[in-house]
Amino acid sequence: MRNRLMQPSLALVALVAGIATAAAAQSNSGSITATAVVQQPINVVGAVNLGFGNVFPGVNKTVALTDAGAGRYDVTGQASAPVNLAFTALPTNLTFSGNNLAVSFAAGYNGTNSAAGATSFAPGSGAATSLSGTGALFVFLGGTVTPAVNQVAGTYTGTVTLQVTY
Repeated sequence: MRNRLMQPSLALVALVAGIATAAAAQSNSGSITATAVVQQPINVVGAVNLGFGNVFPGVNKTVALTDAGAGRYDVTGQASAPVNLAFTALPTNLTFSGNNLAVSFAAGYNGTNSAAGATSFAPGSGAATSLSGTGALFVFLGGTVTPAVNQVAGTYTGTVTLQVTY
């Protein structure tokens, strides 16, 4: 008699286990698409060197952004994309054979190849702007050299590096 009572109980256990297994086997899923749009890379070219020309001891010389001696960087990239401008090498002196010539810089930018009307910014602080609708930007560099009254004669040089990032 005891076996008969056990048989329905075992059947009930098997039925419950089957329902639990069926519930655990149920699943559902969804999918999405991952996309990435690769933009034009930024290209920066030092197009025109900044030239102070002849400088005399004790006489400061300034080259404005609109002067013929002003420097220029040509930047190209994705049209209308926002960019950050930063000078990563900005010397405080030009050098010649261990001698220093104090220099300071001024900078400006625009989307046309004309320094007239360029937006000025402090080179040491950098700037945020956007490339033009055609993906162009021009950065102009001017400055002032301050020779001492006993400045050693020679050709003084320094490297100014502009970094542009998206």
